[in-house]
Amino acid sequence: MNNKPYENERILVIYPHPDDEAFSVAGTLAKYIDGGAYVTYACLTLGEMGRNMGIPPFANRVTLPAIRKVELEESAQAIGIQDLRMLGFHDKMIEFEDAHLLDSRIMDLIEELKPTIVFTFYPGYSVHPDHDATGAAVIRTISRLPAEERPIVYCVAFSKNHEQAIGKPDVHVDVRGYLEQKMGAIQAHRSQFQAAELVGNRKLDDEEIQRRFGREAFWTYRFE
Repeated sequence: MNNKPYENERILVIYPHPDDEAFSVAGTLAKYIDGGAYVTYACLTLGEMGRNMGIPPFANRVTLPAIRKVELEESAQAIGIQDLRMLGFHDKMIEFEDAHLLDSRIMDLIEELKPTIVFTFYPGYSVHPDHDATGAAVIRTISRLPAEERPIVYCVAFSKNHEQAIGKPDVHVDVRGYLEQKMGAIQAHRSQFQAAELVGNRKLDDEEIQRRFGREAFWTYRFE
């Protein structure tokens, strides 16, 4: 019996900021990796314009990019991601980037990696302009491929009333067995989140922790 059910999956995650992966997809990625998948995480920026500097503050505007780079590396390690790419775009500027440049960088990744699955944000339903612009670029780029060559695209959405517009998620992943990896990813982003506030002294099998963090949901993007 094959105990590596995902060994043929090549997964590409494209998000704009360090920490985007922690809440939305960390458990799912850990589950896929445990099943044999190979994961590349392409993070467009270092989140250098983020407002959070730690509690109490231990970063400033000058030191934040380097700190968030290390946090991102630690998060990827906690999840088990094998290939981390930092693409060097500017935080809070993705919507203003040259579309040809952005799309070509994404296409280069797709042609190199030939992913079977891509995770990104659902354009228009992901709150932050960088999220929406990233998702739009991914969808725009993949839509240029012949239909038979397109990877499956799973999107994250969480804007207000998003389900009224796009329906309920069609993919639900039970990640309760991978909370150690997920919480490790969240805790890695120390400048952005207080692990004590999220977890306190509770164990990973605590009912509230299981309820809040034990499932991840996605929308399969339907190309026209």
